Amino acid sequence: SGCGTFTFLSSAIAAVSGLLMGYELGLISGALLQMSSILALSCKEQEIVVSSLLFGALFASLTGGFLIDRFGRRLAIIIASSLLVLGSLILLPYESYGILIVGRIAIGISISLSSIATCVYIAEIAPQHRRGLLVSLNELMIVIGILFAYISNYAFASISHGWKYMFGLVIPLGALQAIAMYFLPPSPRFLVMKNNDEAARKVLERLRETSDATKELTVIKSSLKDEHQYSFLDLFRSKNNMRARMLVGLTLVFFVQTTGQPNILFYASTVLKSVGFQSNEAASLASTGVGVVKVVSTVPATVFVDQVGSKTFLCIGSSVMAVSLVTMGLVNRNIHVNFTSVCRSQPPEDFFLQRPGNVTHVTNGSLKDLFASMASPERLSFDAQRSPDVARTGEPNRTALAGGKSTTGSHMESEETPVVLKWLSLASLLVYVAAFSIGLGPMSWLVLSEIFPGGIRGRAMALTSSMNWGINLLISLTFLTVTELIGLSWVCFIYTIMSLASLAFVIVFIPETKGCSLEQISMELAK
Repeated sequence: SGCGTFTFLSSAIAAVSGLLMGYELGLISGALLQMSSILALSCKEQEIVVSSLLFGALFASLTGGFLIDRFGRRLAIIIASSLLVLGSLILLPYESYGILIVGRIAIGISISLSSIATCVYIAEIAPQHRRGLLVSLNELMIVIGILFAYISNYAFASISHGWKYMFGLVIPLGALQAIAMYFLPPSPRFLVMKNNDEAARKVLERLRETSDATKELTVIKSSLKDEHQYSFLDLFRSKNNMRARMLVGLTLVFFVQTTGQPNILFYASTVLKSVGFQSNEAASLASTGVGVVKVVSTVPATVFVDQVGSKTFLCIGSSVMAVSLVTMGLVNRNIHVNFTSVCRSQPPEDFFLQRPGNVTHVTNGSLKDLFASMASPERLSFDAQRSPDVARTGEPNRTALAGGKSTTGSHMESEETPVVLKWLSLASLLVYVAAFSIGLGPMSWLVLSEIFPGGIRGRAMALTSSMNWGINLLISLTFLTVTELIGLSWVCFIYTIMSLASLAFVIVFIPETKGCSLEQISMELAK
């Protein structure tokens, strides 16, 4: 009851934002391979190309909250889709470094704005017993988008100007979403905030497929009346427990990043290569295999969240992540991984990546900058930079520079690794990815869309989102330095401790919200 075809359709159209976002994140690794040779980009310039999306996203997450609370969730999604189309169109006709930066910043603003607006919009139109499913739909679309990006990286890798096709593919989808969103109803809670009760009642009747939505409307009105007086600064005051809620939101986002998902995955190929997998095998496993595992494990989380509850999934995810990280750390202790040589200087022949019609040349000593540059912005960033193109060269001694991973065989000095350890390492990596995809991946964003009062939900989500982008940048840029200092297995152990800390945090501080309306959750948390 209450979740008719129309509600599902509205949520699905809004969740297309997730697909576009995942695609844009996964895309850059393949596109950069081609662009860096066409535009002869230095390492620093490649770093700026990758980070420009992040700066756009950080900017939008700081300012987007006010836009969402002032002009509405639906309008914000329409603006974001249009901006994505515009940013992609800017990139296509020109082959210039400056234009590339401008286009990527526009796309960064777009995906950041749409990711906040979509979660809030879906949470507000969904009936309480189906909210988890519908909000998690967005996360499912993100991982599908990443998988599509990998496929398009493969498909266009050897085509001349293939990067233009990669960037161009999202244009029709973004335009269609903007047009479709125009015909969807605004969020009923937003209409009540704007004192438009009659319109809100009509929207609720359409969404719930009922002739009388007065009861739900009354609940929304009474809760918004109490909430509407919030200002942005109230998020940091003790009134109605707002400061505590904000801290819960920020800490949750902190754990999403510090449990290491962006980095372990980002270097999946390198890690697998170093434990004895051959180049093409490792590269294709890391990108497409990880992409498939993410999609497959996000599905049950999305389908069962309303029965099981987000808190349970968060606990399961964090526990399994801790176990798989310990396994990975122990396996890596028993394999002599010479990980540091990845970022140190390489013999000259390794600076040429032989590919049809493309030679990437990198000067000595700049590899480390290059690695740091590949660190990508979003909570899904890890997937962004692993390019499947190494698989094509099939040569273990080449450095897939622009793809952000060095898979040089000669410098991964590991003795012949026992087969058991080799497969154990891969299995623990995939289990780790799966655990993140049922726990912290989708559930943290569901919890964030629930714990803040409606009148200030957009701004609160935007604040947690900017923390997310900021920490991600910081962690991604320090990963190699830390790994060089303490070794990979200790990095795994640190991430294990963070996973256990996140488990404790979830048990103590995260409320169980399944089956409750947003108003009930807000009243409970205000106590």
